[in-house]
Amino acid sequence: MESTPAPPLLTPHKMGQFDLSHRVVLAPLTRQRSYGNVPQPHAGVYYAQRATKGGLLIAEATGVSDTAQGYKDAPGVWTKEQIDAWKPVVDAVHAKGALFFCQIWHAGRVSNYKLQPNGQAPISSTDKQVSPQMSADGRLEEFSPPRRLAKDEIPNVVDDFREAARNAIAAGFDGVEIHGAYSYIIEQFLKDSANDRTDEYGGSLENRCRFALEVVDAVVREVGGHCVGIRLSPFTDYMDCHDSDPQALALHLVKKLNDYGILYCHMIEPRMAHGDGRRQVPHRLLPFKEAFNGTFIANGGYDREEGNKVVGEGYTDLVAYGRLFLANPDLPRRFELSAPLNDYDRMTFYTSDPVVGYTDYPFLDK
Repeated sequence: MESTPAPPLLTPHKMGQFDLSHRVVLAPLTRQRSYGNVPQPHAGVYYAQRATKGGLLIAEATGVSDTAQGYKDAPGVWTKEQIDAWKPVVDAVHAKGALFFCQIWHAGRVSNYKLQPNGQAPISSTDKQVSPQMSADGRLEEFSPPRRLAKDEIPNVVDDFREAARNAIAAGFDGVEIHGAYSYIIEQFLKDSANDRTDEYGGSLENRCRFALEVVDAVVREVGGHCVGIRLSPFTDYMDCHDSDPQALALHLVKKLNDYGILYCHMIEPRMAHGDGRRQVPHRLLPFKEAFNGTFIANGGYDREEGNKVVGEGYTDLVAYGRLFLANPDLPRRFELSAPLNDYDRMTFYTSDPVVGYTDYPFLDK
């Protein structure tokens, strides 16, 4: 009797030197439960719950330095204490046979004096302040005026990314994902709404991409392109960070990334459209997938049906899931069985509780 072929999301994929057993990726999700910026034992429980043999997990945004912080209790990887605290978390994921990448991150101007060393101003490409923003749980978030980096300070920030990559590998991670998305420091250089510089880091596409590519170059030189990915969100308009021509920006950057031989490009779709009673993914990433030489990961509002469709059509290699994976620790299995999904609770996304809204979402067989 012939077996039913696996749906596209559950087929294997060769990602460089890594053999993935399926294409359902845990997207990086800020959870704010690393007290004092140090990963905690409950993170090991959380990530191990979502680990499967041959699956790929991307850790939450992890600060590259003490100036990188934008959220209370986000983890870091710039001290020995943090490196040592990550090790058992990574070991718990590896014990399940999964791959684990650390997303290395600097918030730039998306921060405030309270989160900065000695109460100093956050650093950025610009001195333009982010306007107050409404958070997911209904709180008004306010941000301090940033300090524009002098040109001769920029190499120090690049070096922070390099050292963070080295530290992540020392902690046992299989690789690193450079966070170049969602309005943080790399996007503050990339996008023309935030980058008002007049030196060689501002103005033209080439100049605005310079900082991002210097970070990529430094990280690749430190740990090797075979274990480096990058996350990009060219179409997002978040924290006053948007671009007048996101298509041109992304295409220029993606083509340049090929020069560094990095493992993957992880890109976020434009905001979802609505129609026929359901959310519709815009599907505007194909030109970037076609331009990039490595594995391509799409993210942004995908469900099981859309994920199978885009993998099956060759639109992307892998699909990253955020909120659905947060609420369904056994998401690949649920997709395999077409099982119903748990609902996520936005109000507990960013609480500091080590269990509630974190490790208490039920499995199918529990």
